[in-house]
Amino acid sequence: MTRRLISTGSPFEAAYGYSRAVIDGDLVFVSGTTGYDFSTMAMPAEAGAQTRNIFRTLETVLGQAGGSLAGVVRAQYFLTDRADVETVLEICGEVFREIRPAASLYLVAGLLKPEMKVEIEVTARLPAG
Repeated sequence: MTRRLISTGSPFEAAYGYSRAVIDGDLVFVSGTTGYDFSTMAMPAEAGAQTRNIFRTLETVLGQAGGSLAGVVRAQYFLTDRADVETVLEICGEVFREIRPAASLYLVAGLLKPEMKVEIEVTARLPAG
């Protein structure tokens, strides 16, 4: 399989020189994804709503790659506020309860823009086929 790039159409991808995801072989490497609704470029204020937007974007991107959230083998969560950890992890639990990827959570001083409270990066394996 050749290397393939996937874009969400986010202006950040072209401006900053990266792809939303890169497919290499049967692996999909999804860049850190924040809670923007890329169709409107709106960012909800609440970390839980940002997390739900992130999972919608991840689901779309993995679908474009020929996979799904069920193929996620690694997840990394980046949060800017310790107070949001339980809310974000509850949503991650809803999504990944049966999938159970290897995961890490990091509290960070900040993300690219001040309104960003959560960023999630995943690696997924495509189904055999």
